[in-house]
Amino acid sequence: MIGYLKGTVLSVSDKGLVLLTPGGVGYEVAAPTSVLARLPGRGGEAALFVHTQVGEKAIDLFGFLENDDLDLFRTLISIDKLGPKKALAILSMFDAGHLREIAWREDADTLATVPGIGPKSAKQILWHLKDKVDKLAPAHAPAKGEGPRVEGGRGEYLDALAGLKGLGYQEDEVRPMLLEIFDAEPDLDAASAIRTALRRIAAARS
Repeated sequence: MIGYLKGTVLSVSDKGLVLLTPGGVGYEVAAPTSVLARLPGRGGEAALFVHTQVGEKAIDLFGFLENDDLDLFRTLISIDKLGPKKALAILSMFDAGHLREIAWREDADTLATVPGIGPKSAKQILWHLKDKVDKLAPAHAPAKGEGPRVEGGRGEYLDALAGLKGLGYQEDEVRPMLLEIFDAEPDLDAASAIRTALRRIAAARS
């Protein structure tokens, strides 16, 4: 099985890339848009951790820049009726931290925003994902805003996020802000975090 590829990028599409290895073989590799956006242009060098899917009619390759992302992909496709295409669609929209939060709060509505996943499928996926959620934490230190560094205050963080969404704020707007707030003050309660976030929002808009 192919587990790792390194070579020259020959082409990139909205679904994947063709990678030319030093041996002269060009491999067609599917990848989430979050990976494709970080690849160099044609002629650049790239290295990918690869999952090989052997089917009756074809051998498909799925590439990721980090081994942790490959592990996450494999976690997703281990869920019944969640194939590689839907897993790629999920990873194109959510990083590991965000997906873990969605599973924590059983947020089927957010997961259902992924193309090809309806409300019923989202609920089924989350039902299975809850048992696997601990595998969704990235092994590397998360980058700023990657999600969540609030293990001890998980409930307060999620309550604060739900509270701000209830006030009409978009998750994409307040989620990174809350992560920063709880990162700076891990023992903060939800109400205090909401007040702090509202002050920041008001200051940014003034």
